[in-house]
Amino acid sequence: MFYGRSICRSIGRSTSGLSSCVSVSRKARLPCVAGRWSYARGGQIAQICRSYGTTTIHAGELSFGQPLHETHPHLLQPGELTPGITAQEYYDRRTRLAGKLPKGAVAVVAAAELVQRTGSCFHEFHQDPDFLYLTGFNEPEALAVIGKSQDAHGHFFHLYVREKDRKAEIWEGSRSGTQAAVDVFNADETGDISSIKTILPRVLSDATQVFTDITQPDQGVSGLWRFLYGTPRRKTDFSELIDSRKIKQLRHIINELRAYKSPAEIELMHRVGRMSGKAHTDAMRQSFTGERDLDAYLRYKFITNGCDQIAYEPVVAGGKNGLGIHYVRNDDVLHDDEMVLIDAAGKKGGYISDITRTWPVKGKFSAAQRDLYSAVLIAQKSLVSMCRADADVSLDKLHSITENLLTDNLKQIGFDMSGKAVETLFPHHISHYIGMDVHDTAGYSRKAIVREGHCITIEPGIYVPDEDRWPKHFRNMAIRIEDSVAVGEEKPLVLTSEAVKDIKEIEALRD
Repeated sequence: MFYGRSICRSIGRSTSGLSSCVSVSRKARLPCVAGRWSYARGGQIAQICRSYGTTTIHAGELSFGQPLHETHPHLLQPGELTPGITAQEYYDRRTRLAGKLPKGAVAVVAAAELVQRTGSCFHEFHQDPDFLYLTGFNEPEALAVIGKSQDAHGHFFHLYVREKDRKAEIWEGSRSGTQAAVDVFNADETGDISSIKTILPRVLSDATQVFTDITQPDQGVSGLWRFLYGTPRRKTDFSELIDSRKIKQLRHIINELRAYKSPAEIELMHRVGRMSGKAHTDAMRQSFTGERDLDAYLRYKFITNGCDQIAYEPVVAGGKNGLGIHYVRNDDVLHDDEMVLIDAAGKKGGYISDITRTWPVKGKFSAAQRDLYSAVLIAQKSLVSMCRADADVSLDKLHSITENLLTDNLKQIGFDMSGKAVETLFPHHISHYIGMDVHDTAGYSRKAIVREGHCITIEPGIYVPDEDRWPKHFRNMAIRIEDSVAVGEEKPLVLTSEAVKDIKEIEALRD
């Protein structure tokens, strides 16, 4: 028996004039991989449908490996591939990448793998940020090849993915498959990732250079792991496909693209910042007796406020536990005469927020807590005000200014700041880049002058050890105040202002 099938994606205004409804066929319920919904630049998705004979099936009735507007209109707007980011923006990112490649060169980027927790249990999937940034595709076991095209489109895009598999999807959930790689994610060419060993040599054979960061095995294992299991291979099957003289690092090119956020990215990060900040403020209103209870409350509020998940493992550190910068055990008792330091935020559509707040467990600051908190807050507000292009500062310059401000502020409340005291009390950097990663664009220089579109944190902190050198009434106190900030031309945009930080505002929450 023969079933006719049409695939139709019609999109508002198209600068290229492309709009199509392509008919393909299938026999005995085995679909052909053919046809595509036309890619429209500058438009909106208006309709996706598939017709089987006289019956029309809307895309909302089909299954994919991630939410789409047609299946999850409560999560995505028309035209978006991921929350807040349109298919047009993903296309433009690939075009910009291709524009930075030499003639005849290609970029190869791989998806992340699903990480097993134990046995048949696995961790929540986290897509490789570079891969997600360029494709919008949020499944494991996929590979993208991007290069300059000879036509007006600006680039070609190959996306190799897992094929639809009815038996596997019973256990693992839906896959998008190769048809969707073309129809939904706008690949020019696709194929089953299980055949990549035979596909890739053909694709890469004519490339003059191959820009990638995946030719070396992961060396990030502990000394114990190397002792027990040996050193990873120096080369992979993938790297052996390519003349080593052709291989170039992609990292610095991707960093230059990702470091400057688009208006859509900043708006999405602002949304996540508001959702996360509101959770912090709501937590300050409550009374908690244990770190674990406060941890659970924050996770719950991030999700109910609209985030997809937590951005990173939260720090919920009561009293002296806050002296551990990345304390995440979160299993101690909270005492009324101490403060609690919270470093926690949510994530949505692949973009994170980063917030730290410190407040008194009982809701009111003691005199000593107030003095130390004020010393940090004054510095933090001053540094936030400098997050603008016309200030002509780098992250390293901001750090140097922070050390000077904290030194002066702490002297005024009785600290001996001689020698390297500030490095002991403030042992981490003032800032890092944020975006799709908490520490975004790894390797992007802290010496770069911050410009409009950069998104960074400002997070001064003071951690007072229990040592005779320091004033007794401040010992074992830990205070960090952190906001996510979008750098503007003349003024910053604080993305996390929903989390209150002024002493009067914090204390008023319990009145």
